[in-house]
This record gives sequence, structure tokens and C-alpha cells, in this order.
Amino acid sequence: MKKKETYINLNKQVEKLRNSDDPKRKYEYILWLGKKLEIPNNNILIPENKVKGCVSEVFVNATFKEGKLYWEGYSDALITKGLLAFLINGLNELTPKEVLNINTKFIEETGLKSSLTPSRSNGFLNILLKMQSQANNYLDK
Repeated sequence: MKKKETYINLNKQVEKLRNSDDPKRKYEYILWLGKKLEIPNNNILIPENKVKGCVSEVFVNATFKEGKLYWEGYSDALITKGLLAFLINGLNELTPKEVLNINTKFIEETGLKSSLTPSRSNGFLNILLKMQSQANNYLDK
């Protein structure tokens, strides 16, 4: 990742997970984030916002205001909703370029692999890739 201060919210969450050696506590933190995720506007539940490659239903949408992206999302599974909330919290209010420049290495740094099934771990990456794809749509605006 580039400048640390650019990704302050993402880094805080990664640190929180990195500082716990207990996979169960990491999992519980992700579930807690999922419970806190705001219910999105139903109009985001459209095929263009659907994350492909996830076992559960996942939708994410970016709104572009004053040069920054604001995210909302939905998932029908609590753990996936938590992973989505993790990314929404971490990527909210970043510019499209900042979202596109994120190094996916932060996913490994969370240590979540030991807490998630391979399909959930893959879903986490797919959500990020969908968010980056949407950010790319706003790159020159």
C-alpha cells in the first residue's frame, strides 16, 4: 500500500485482526462488523452490483461524491456481510485511484485465512475486486 495515512481505516481494521492470535476472536469480530452494517437501499440489489464467485448473495455499490467513493452493500450470510462491512469501512471515502492502488496483501495480513473456509476467503477477494472494478468506472471523473 502507498501512504499509510491514506488507508487509515483499512489499516486500523487489519491491525485489530493482526493483534489477535485467536482465530475464533477474529471470526467474532467479522460477525460483529456484519451485524453493524447498515441496511442498504434496495435499489442496489441489481445484477450490475452482484459480486460473482461468492457462495452467498453479495451486492456492493459505490456512490461518487466530491472525488470520493461511498459504499453500501448487502449479503444474505452474516459472515460474508462482515467481510463486506470490513471492506466498506476500510475503503469508504477513498478516491477511485486509492481504491485501485490497494495491495491485496492486506488480506493475508489479517490472518483470516485460518478462520475462514477457502470459499469465504475467495469471496473476500471477489468483493474487493468488484469494488475495484466499480472504482475504475469513476477514475476519470
